[in-house]
Order: sequence, then structure tokens, then C-alpha cells
Amino acid sequence: MQVHVLQHVPFEGLGSIEKWLQERNASISYTRFFETPGFPSLDQVDLLIILGGPMSVNDEHRLPWLQAEKRYIADAVKSNKAVLGICLGAQLIASSLGANVYPAQEKELGWFPIFGQESPSGTFPFPPSTKVFHWHGETFDLPAQAMLLASSEGCQNQAFQIGARTLGLQFHLETTPESAHALSTLYSEELVAQRPYIQSGNTLHATPVDTYAKANALMAKVLEYLTATLD
Repeated sequence: MQVHVLQHVPFEGLGSIEKWLQERNASISYTRFFETPGFPSLDQVDLLIILGGPMSVNDEHRLPWLQAEKRYIADAVKSNKAVLGICLGAQLIASSLGANVYPAQEKELGWFPIFGQESPSGTFPFPPSTKVFHWHGETFDLPAQAMLLASSEGCQNQAFQIGARTLGLQFHLETTPESAHALSTLYSEELVAQRPYIQSGNTLHATPVDTYAKANALMAKVLEYLTATLD
């Protein structure tokens, strides 16, 4: 399995996904936009993973590589590649297919539940309720042909699917205790607990290890779903 990863900042990596891929002897390559942007031919990619980052998909004026990234993502979706977008990655999928991305009414930072929605047979089934890690201040309209898979109290469009092989997740299932600590330490000033969907740093750091394990297990199911039909 040939996996290509679009990584936007050093501190948002694959998390639990890396171990899952290594256990399956996947070949992993990267486009690291904080180094030298560049993309392999989609003929060499089975699974495209688009990670998160603090920038907006609308920052093309200061980050011109976003235009090329969106074209690459749109081509991957239209070529029926397996595509997984996480947080910014989900927003990039939406934007690349013509949907709007804009500031959300409420930021979501920390562990809050999402709620699986009724969706057509054959789409990825999210649990009726499960706690996941959020770190975003923007949201998006659903792209054309997208099916809504999950919502939260703070944000309607949390997960969507296009066709059989593209999933966009506004939240992070790959988060480990180490990556959550790094993110919350780097952006500690954003953890203002008086907001309804922002946890305090102390609450976030006290999250039980089992909460991470359950989220990582759900990520494994997402990956199994996306890669089940790979040759």
C-alpha cells in the first residue's frame, strides 16, 4: 500500500495512524509544506492522508502552495483514490470541491462528543455518540454529493463522505496523549474555559488514556474501511 501524507506543520503528524500503517507494511511518503512542496503522481498513491494545521484554507494570498494542494486533492477525489482529510484536511477537501470554509460560531478545543447521523447503506457508520478530540475555529459547507456522517453540539458538519472512498473528519481520532499535550502547550492561550466548547488546559491534560485509546480504535476502523478495496 502506497500512502502519501500532506503535512502542514511539524507538530501535527500521523499520531496513531503511523503505527497502523507500519503494521501493514505500508510505504509512506510526505509532502511537508513547511519544507519543499511537491507532489507524487497520483498513479503512485493508494491512500492520500491530509493532516491538520493552524492556517486557513483561505490563506492563499500568503501561502500560495494552497492552490496547488487543492488541485491535487480534487484530482485525488475525482480519480477515486482513497482520501482521508483530518481537521484542516477535511476543510481542504471541501474547499477543493467548491464549498465555502469560514469561521465557526464556536471554537471547539478539547474532548467533546460527536453524534453519528443516519446515512445511506455502505457509508462509514459512526457510533450514535462518541467523544473525540477537537481543535478548530472554522467550519465548512458540505461539498456537492457529500453525505453528512456526524455532527456535534458546537458544529453541524463534523464528518462527511463523498462516494465510497473519501472521508473528511473535522475532528482528530489519531490524537495521542503526547500530540495533545504538544498542541495544548503550544496554544495554551487559546484554552479559555469560559467558552462552551473549549476545555481548560488542566481538564484536557487530565483526559484518561482510555479516551485516547477509544478514539484511536475508531480511527483504525476508518482506515480499514477506506483501504478495504485497495488492490
